[in-house]
Amino acid sequence: MEAIVLAGGFGTRLQKVVSDVPKSMARINQRPFLEYLFDYLISQGVHKVVLSVGYKHETISSHFNDKYKSLEIAYAVETEPLGTGGGIRLSFWKIEGPRALVMNGDSLFKVDYPALMEFHLKKKADATLALRKLTDTGRYGRVSVNKTRRITGFEEKGASSGPGFINGGVYVIEKSFLMNPDFRGRFSIEKDCFEPFCADSGFYGFPADGYFLDIGIPEDYLKAQHEFATFKD
Repeated sequence: MEAIVLAGGFGTRLQKVVSDVPKSMARINQRPFLEYLFDYLISQGVHKVVLSVGYKHETISSHFNDKYKSLEIAYAVETEPLGTGGGIRLSFWKIEGPRALVMNGDSLFKVDYPALMEFHLKKKADATLALRKLTDTGRYGRVSVNKTRRITGFEEKGASSGPGFINGGVYVIEKSFLMNPDFRGRFSIEKDCFEPFCADSGFYGFPADGYFLDIGIPEDYLKAQHEFATFKD
């Protein structure tokens, strides 16, 4: 399997505690966050990752170069901000196969990637989103699915409350879908792709309940210092 990791964020909300490196390189118990993510990718059978980078990308490339353990690393460098969608599309030029796993470089969601990929292929989906079920989706927004797990709509955060699914930020995306001329330049994968195209495209949801943590805010960055201490390489 090949993966695309979005690692070009400025980390604005994390500046109080991490100000000199990209968010994905924030130190968790003396190790960059990306090392924990890469260890999980390796454990799930991923052999190559393309890093979508921009802000202080030299910090990442000088640390990892083109290899981490068994993981091959390539870089898609943005010369100007392209948004999540534009960054993924640029990265797809360095993906050899017809599809890739996609995830954020500042969060860890322990999804069963082989099962996610099998589901995606079975559904012949354009994109499959890993979904997390919460008792209250009000803070995050909601993803609606039908009985076949096809995504039927997205709701903004605060639009409704109660139990439901949220977007977990881990996807499988078909290269042929995102290389469509409709998607060029700077765009958001969520706002400019998933939401407006869900009625006409084959987007599916894959429920997953594995460990999840996003280090994008100081409170969760500090939380990671304790919780990641139990993780094995």
